[in-house]
Amino acid sequence: MNNSETAATFDEIPGIALAHTPSTRQHLFIRYFIATLVDLIVLNLFAQFWDRVYIEAFSYSLLAAVLLQLLLKLTLKIEHMVAVYYKSRQGLLFSFLRKLSAWLILFVSKFVMLYVLQISVGDAVQFTGGYHGIGTFIAVVVCMLVAEEALVRFYRKIK
Repeated sequence: MNNSETAATFDEIPGIALAHTPSTRQHLFIRYFIATLVDLIVLNLFAQFWDRVYIEAFSYSLLAAVLLQLLLKLTLKIEHMVAVYYKSRQGLLFSFLRKLSAWLILFVSKFVMLYVLQISVGDAVQFTGGYHGIGTFIAVVVCMLVAEEALVRFYRKIK
């Protein structure tokens, strides 16, 4: 970088040496990285304070957080694709089917997530309680989503 380019960079944003606008990929990386960290925190808080959630070691909770983040995003992508299909159709029936399919996808996905966790980490991560811990698991996932949304809203507010 020559002196004129350096001067232009300094002049663009006073007080900041090398102004850099993050790319879309960088934004996505930070977004999912932070969401995974939020999931990790929520998982470990539940493991510490609720006897229905057991995690053998930190590394297992990290693996579980990454898997859950991937599966949650995949679930939302599938739900969105189905919603777009039904939104393109007119009528009360298609509106009902859109809502029903969204509910089914979101509900059934929790069983799939729990199954994937069981295959991936075995007994190192356990959710106990009625119906093989599905209620406990859903409570944890809902808290993860609430925590992620709260963080996003806080971030947008501090602009």
